[in-house]
Amino acid sequence: MIQTILNHRSIRKYKEKEIEKQVLDEVLLAGTKASTTGNMQVYSIIVTSDKAIKDQLWEVHFKQDMVKQAPVILTFCADFNRFNKWCELRDTSPGYDNFLSFYTASIDALLAAQNVAIAAESHGLGICYLGTTTYMADKIINILDIPENVIPVTTLVIGYPDENPDLTDRLPLEGVIHYEKYNDFNEQKINKIYEEKEELPSTKELIKINQTENLAQIFTEKRYTKKDNIHFSKSFFDVITKQGFMNHE
Repeated sequence: MIQTILNHRSIRKYKEKEIEKQVLDEVLLAGTKASTTGNMQVYSIIVTSDKAIKDQLWEVHFKQDMVKQAPVILTFCADFNRFNKWCELRDTSPGYDNFLSFYTASIDALLAAQNVAIAAESHGLGICYLGTTTYMADKIINILDIPENVIPVTTLVIGYPDENPDLTDRLPLEGVIHYEKYNDFNEQKINKIYEEKEELPSTKELIKINQTENLAQIFTEKRYTKKDNIHFSKSFFDVITKQGFMNHE
């Protein structure tokens, strides 16, 4: 399992091969074994393999071809709908219509998603997370008939890989690990942590393609701009409110 984790690759090209039901069931079961808050399991996984629905999801996921290629699309949702209804049927009043509950359910959903990702890779499947889920949550809600108290938070495409990309570079441990307390970064530490990443041939090629001076500018000026962050923050906040998670009383 350690080797499966260490050899993770995001796969964006898939073979036209269905996932065996037994394999998919085992992968999904692994997802349900993830840790959850209070063992409430306040998440849901929507399994989509229907071509027509996948085509609609492809549209909202910025027309990424892997959404059509992969045999299965898994949408992980923060979900208090089921739990609230259970509480009401047992003559008790749920108090989960607030931001903390949304955050709690989001954590549950993401933990389940990572279990699924690792289990899938251990079966020789490829996966890729779709960050576009939160950007387009309102449209995904409509496509998948998602009710109140449920919000999509991430998506996995899963299938048999039709590519074998190199491992993605990662920051050294000292870039993300803090012992005992948070150790803030000075200029010298920042330069050391990012040195290897910035010196990669692939990084220099990216800078050339994007016509920027450095890698940081690709993130701030090309990929994740302030303008887009503000726009999608507002739209996602609207979704959270509409789906019933912003009661402060």
